[in-house]
Amino acid sequence: MNLIDIDDFDVQQLHRVLDTAAALKAGDREPPARLEGASLGMLFERPSTRTRVSFEVGMTQLGGHAVFLGKDDIQLGRGEPVKDTARALSGYVDGVMARVKSHDSMLELAEYADVPVINGLSSDAHPAQTVADLLTIREHCGFDATVAWVGDGNNVGASFLVGASMVGLDVRAATPEGYGFDDDTVERAREFAGSVSVGHDPVAAVDDADVVYTDVWVSMGEEDERAEKVADFEGFQLNEELLAHADDPAVLHCLPAHRGEEITDDVMESDRELIWAQAENRLHGQKGLLVELL
Repeated sequence: MNLIDIDDFDVQQLHRVLDTAAALKAGDREPPARLEGASLGMLFERPSTRTRVSFEVGMTQLGGHAVFLGKDDIQLGRGEPVKDTARALSGYVDGVMARVKSHDSMLELAEYADVPVINGLSSDAHPAQTVADLLTIREHCGFDATVAWVGDGNNVGASFLVGASMVGLDVRAATPEGYGFDDDTVERAREFAGSVSVGHDPVAAVDDADVVYTDVWVSMGEEDERAEKVADFEGFQLNEELLAHADDPAVLHCLPAHRGEEITDDVMESDRELIWAQAENRLHGQKGLLVELL
């Protein structure tokens, strides 16, 4: 199977991935023998720190091998159709992890590849990040909790909204007018056990929340929109004033962070942050994904 968005898994599979990730992290489980000698093709159209390193190191720790494929290293960057790249890679590797600009490219890759395809980020979704997010929340407070998403209704937020509901978390989202989640994302999230509310008031979203999560306001490729977006997101910054409305919440950020925009430096460096645990859990979460899919 492929993982293009988090609800390609059913609820049981998602919990199994989290269980596997936790067991491997704790050293309570040996890597499965079937991944010894396996290869993962890693296709990148966008730069990456955590996604590249977590999957590459994860494959090594599981006994396999990862091959980095930047757009300038392969024929995709010279105009080869995605479907041709997908067919060729299928003859060499046991799975493909891709980080692409367009979600349509991800869908085409999955359609034509004969091996599992994992979405390492597209314009619409980032399920690999969501696995790490949920693993971190499970470790910190369990799934009987309220989480708040504050900021842009972007790809990271969309996958998190759905994934958090899948495991039964109560989710509140606050986005500025014009930057909310699309109706399809909200409808998908509401199909699961967790309660989901979306609105435009960050104070209401964080009120008594156990976890507060944000992401950058200006994503890759949007740099020319910075001044406009910073103005539109006024009042949505994770700072001590906003967090005072919650009950000593943990703070998440998928990184990289623009300190001073969506989150202040003092919050990033405070005792309430779980950001670095969340970043480390990219490795453990990705290992859970690789075991499940490969």
